[in-house]
Amino acid sequence: MKHAAGTLAFIARFVVLGLAAAFVISLLWPGVGDRLRSHFGLPAPRSVSSSSSAPASRAGDPVSYADAVARAAPSVVNIYANKLVTEQALRMYSDPVLQRLFGGQPAGPAYKRREQSLGSGVIVSSQGYVLTNNHVIANADDIQVLLYDGRVAKAKLIGADMETDLAVLKIEANNLPVISIADQRATRTGDVALAIGNPLGLNQTVTMGIVSAIGRQLSSSSPEDFIQTDAAINPGNSGGALVNASGELIGINTSLIGKAANAEGIGFAIPVGNAKKVLDQLIESGHVVRGWMGADYAFVPVAADSGLPAAARGAQVTDVYPGGPAAQAGIQLHDILLRIGPDDIVAPADLRRHEAALKPGSKIEISGLRNGAPFHTQVTLTERPPLTPTALTD
Repeated sequence: MKHAAGTLAFIARFVVLGLAAAFVISLLWPGVGDRLRSHFGLPAPRSVSSSSSAPASRAGDPVSYADAVARAAPSVVNIYANKLVTEQALRMYSDPVLQRLFGGQPAGPAYKRREQSLGSGVIVSSQGYVLTNNHVIANADDIQVLLYDGRVAKAKLIGADMETDLAVLKIEANNLPVISIADQRATRTGDVALAIGNPLGLNQTVTMGIVSAIGRQLSSSSPEDFIQTDAAINPGNSGGALVNASGELIGINTSLIGKAANAEGIGFAIPVGNAKKVLDQLIESGHVVRGWMGADYAFVPVAADSGLPAAARGAQVTDVYPGGPAAQAGIQLHDILLRIGPDDIVAPADLRRHEAALKPGSKIEISGLRNGAPFHTQVTLTERPPLTPTALTD
């Protein structure tokens, strides 16, 4: 028994001595183990991950959007629009019948009070041009812009477009940080979207979401389309920037469908390509000119058992304005319009955008179907009359 115990103790001392020697050799000659395994044809040991269940991240995936925010945030400004509002105090009848018949009676002279609306804007030019929403600065007597670095500048209104709800301001300041503009064609549903603005007067705030949809048309009579996003947009975000994961401007935040409509996470931004066209026209002439055919359109109805695809191309005429260009060209109710000039008409919104992009006075060929038979006609566009945009909660 004593002999066996002595043998085990000898073996243990030999193993400990061998491990100690191997440790010293590995410190003095790193990689000697790999060379020995290679010499004797032994496989290399498998590396053990500290978190084998976690998937490896793809190269290029951002772990933070701080760099994108750092690039875009200095170009986003706070806008304070002040205006004088005239109000009249009213005396109400105690009798509910008289109240319904006559309403309130003046209780004194009218008085004025100053009202301030909060919003956001984006610096798009080193010359001091700032894009914002028209409803942020509408009827304002005085517009002040707070820059990212704390400077305050008085803004001059260059022009506004009610239909797109865009306005262009100009400020006089040096060393302005101009935002980088993305290629509109690169914006896809599912892309990360960051909304930067001044919600509820909290000063600059960033929220994150995705591009929920593109090409949204909120009014059948409007040629504009919108980017839909679930990045949180609140009152005060209007006119602020919607940027991609690289910090490039993809849209101007304009409106949201709020909880009053039992909606959550539905906000809209004007695509930067559309905003840029409005910007250029407002700087050049102070107003936006659009072509108009004088007709309303809807999707082409397709019966479920027709054998045709559900989303048939084209646009069906639902109304023709008397005396308008379409009426003069002989376009009729229920005509299906398939081409405008050299371009196919994919949907009613597509036709609206093509129509609005043409200058008044342009003569364009329209092709389509009338009672199943092909027809062609020439339409001379006029300037589109002003339309009242659809009001959304913001």
